[in-house]
Order: sequence, then structure tokens, then C-alpha cells
Amino acid sequence: MELHTLTTETTDPRERGTLLGARFGAQVRRVAELYREHFALLGMPVEQVRDIAGRSHEALRAWAPDLAEESDACADAAGVERWAVAAVGARTEILAGCPSPGKGECSTAVFAPAGAAPQTVQTWDWHDLLVPEALLHALTPSEGRTVKLFTEFGAPGKIGVNSAGLGVHFNILFHASDSASGGVPVHAVARRILDEADTLDQAVEIASTARVSASTSLTVVTAGSSAASLELSPAGLAVVPAAEDGWLLHTNHFLDAGLAAADTGPADSMTAERLAHLREVRGAMPGLPPAERAKAFCGDAGADAVVCMRPDEHKPPHEQWGTLLTVGLDVTRCAIDYLAGAPHEAPTAGLASF
Repeated sequence: MELHTLTTETTDPRERGTLLGARFGAQVRRVAELYREHFALLGMPVEQVRDIAGRSHEALRAWAPDLAEESDACADAAGVERWAVAAVGARTEILAGCPSPGKGECSTAVFAPAGAAPQTVQTWDWHDLLVPEALLHALTPSEGRTVKLFTEFGAPGKIGVNSAGLGVHFNILFHASDSASGGVPVHAVARRILDEADTLDQAVEIASTARVSASTSLTVVTAGSSAASLELSPAGLAVVPAAEDGWLLHTNHFLDAGLAAADTGPADSMTAERLAHLREVRGAMPGLPPAERAKAFCGDAGADAVVCMRPDEHKPPHEQWGTLLTVGLDVTRCAIDYLAGAPHEAPTAGLASF
């Protein structure tokens, strides 16, 4: 995965979207095409994809009109139909309507001890054929506020930090209430939290107002050492706080007991094994610089750790998964520490800072 960077200083969403679409038009067009092909392989006709994307985009327009404007402007500048870019932004909502959406594999570890800055690390695992290129975007949602985020071309946000000292990690979830009804995109919920929230309470309030149709965990951390996973689902929102020792670990199943009762995660997911791994290695991570923290995230298993996903070349390309990004959030300096690769590579390759 090749990572590009972009800094936009305008607070106008349409101007920001135009700048994005004009600068990276080829990437926006390519990702939209790749997702259309992927949905088709998963049994989703283009008419159904367009329908879900359209309903999700209208839900977004009612909930966060600026983000809908940004998406439309990006599509216009890139020369892509607006619904096609909206479909990338709502890809989780479209997957919720797929007969066989595949498994989600991402692992997040947060240490937020009282009186100290949080230390975080996450792997982002996805299909490499869908993300040949991705974006690190520094933007100004309002005067005096900076957001830095990692995302796919066409999606409003995913993992990031803001200058108020708040960060968001992202893990997909699966629930029996998920549907093809086209709710507010969960990627937009992550973005709006980064754009507007200064505190954990404000992040919870923003998330609670979104009518979603797909499930996701947004793990929110703040410079004030507060941390919680906001488990979103159409059945409701649950807030899972960090433990008394400051640790908060999340993979791809619900931790809230009420929502967990209707968890529908794929049977072949390694989510339970990855969570158990994080519990085993967490004691070695505190106090380490980002690259060493990523190494400790793997533990003694190194490249063979269950959190380091490798594509199974015996499967069709659209069923292959790999760790495409290792990322840590530094909320005290509004920075993303990242590597386009798996955490076991960090000691050699290092983590760059954005």
C-alpha cells in the first residue's frame, strides 16, 4: 500500500473536497472501481450497491451535511459519479447487506494510565487489492482546529487525532441488527468525532445521535488519560471503558455483554485469539517508543504473531487479508505514527510520523 499525504487549510467542506478530488482524481476513480468489482464478487449487484450508497449518503446529509458536501465535491472534481464515491464512504454499510461480507481482522491496544498520556497501537487489516494507495490527510474542520487522519480515497475518515488531544481507533464489528437499510456511515461517525469532539463525553454524544445500519467499535482516547470503546450497532450504542489498570483492548467482537449476545462475527475469524494475544503481551508495551511498542505488540512470536495477518494465497484474491498498516496515535502532539506494513517490520523499517 502506497501512502500519500495531503494538507488542506480551508474550513469550507466543498473546497476541501474539490482539492482532494483534483489532486487525487486517479486514486479516487480507481478505488471506486475496485470496490464496485469487490461488491459484485460478494454477490451485490451494482443496482443494490447504488441503492444502499444513496440511502446512506442521504442519512449522512441529514446528520453531517458538511461531510456529504465534501464527498460530492470530491466526486465532482475527480470525474466520478457521486454515488460511486459515496459507496466507498459507506462500504461498511454495503458490506452489512452482503450475503457473505467476509471477516474483519483489526487489533487495537490502548494503555491510558491515570495522569499520563495514552499509548496506543493498532493493526489495520484489509484486502490489499482494494487499497493499492491510501491517504494521510491533515485538515482544518474549523478555525483553530487540526485533524490528522488515515483513510481510503473516498472515505471521510478512519483512524486519527485532533489538536484538542483526542484520537480514534477503528475496528469493524458484526451484529444481528446490521442491515442493508443504509444508515449513517460509521466512517463518517469517526470523522465527525475527530472534527468536533474535545472530550470522551462529547465523542459519546456525537456517536449516540447517529442512526447506523452497520456495527463498528471506535476506541476514543484523550490526552486527559480517558479511553473507551464506543461499540456502535443498529441495536444501540455501548460504551466500554478502560479497565482500572488503564488497559483497553479491542479486536472484532463485542465486549459489551448486551450487544455480544447478538454478535454475528464470522466463524473463521481469529478475533478471540487476537484478543487473548493482546492480553498476554500488553505488559511489555508501556513506556516504549512507537517502533518498539509495535514489536512488543507481536510478542515473542514476531512475524508469526496472530495479529500479523498474511494473505492466504490459496484463496481467491477477494478473500485474501493482510495487515496493511500499523499505527499509533500521539494525542499530545497531534501526530500519527505509522508504517505501511505489519508490526513485526517496525524495528527494521521504523514508524514515520505525520
